[in-house]
Amino acid sequence: WVQRAVIVMRAKGVEFDVTYINLREKPDWFLKISPHGKVPVLKVGDVNLFESNAIAEFVEETVAPPLHPQDAVKRAQNRAWTDFVPTFSSGLSATYYAKTTAEQAEGFDKARAVLIKLEEAIANQRGNDGPYFNGPKLSLVDASYAPFFQRFAAADEKMQSGLLNDFPLVKAWSDALLATETVTGSVAESFPQEFAGNMHRRGTVIAPLFEAAA
Repeated sequence: WVQRAVIVMRAKGVEFDVTYINLREKPDWFLKISPHGKVPVLKVGDVNLFESNAIAEFVEETVAPPLHPQDAVKRAQNRAWTDFVPTFSSGLSATYYAKTTAEQAEGFDKARAVLIKLEEAIANQRGNDGPYFNGPKLSLVDASYAPFFQRFAAADEKMQSGLLNDFPLVKAWSDALLATETVTGSVAESFPQEFAGNMHRRGTVIAPLFEAAA
């Protein structure tokens, strides 16, 4: 969810600084400003804002250009599909967080179930030719899904599942998001190593496909 906030600010041209922390060893100063001990936290002057949705909506309301559609119905649909992100992300991550091949097989079934819903939404509700969710410009929906497409892509580079090939509209959307520097530049340079390290720490079935990382 940190990445989502960064994508939103990059899309709007906001000047900002990022301080990354180790969530396994959260510093005291961070725990004092984050009530739930979660990231992201956005410091605006002397005020600390927390929770990703609240931060994204604050930036949307205070900085142009708007990333939400102007049409009220479209805007509501966008918010609804943003709320689907936790279900979507848990479906995709089940494929690479699995600790056994049996769990991974179940994970791919879970991933297909959420991808079917997303494919249908793009086909029947989007009402445009892309490449992004609302057409030619990035939106808050794009910023919400992009981090999880990026993580799946990093995992599938090793798994070689070809899962997204069965969902051409979703794949085209993912490809478009991962082709823009607004998204790819929204993570720390150490992202590949950190992702690999996470696979090893979790004891995932695909960890051997990654070089051991600190």
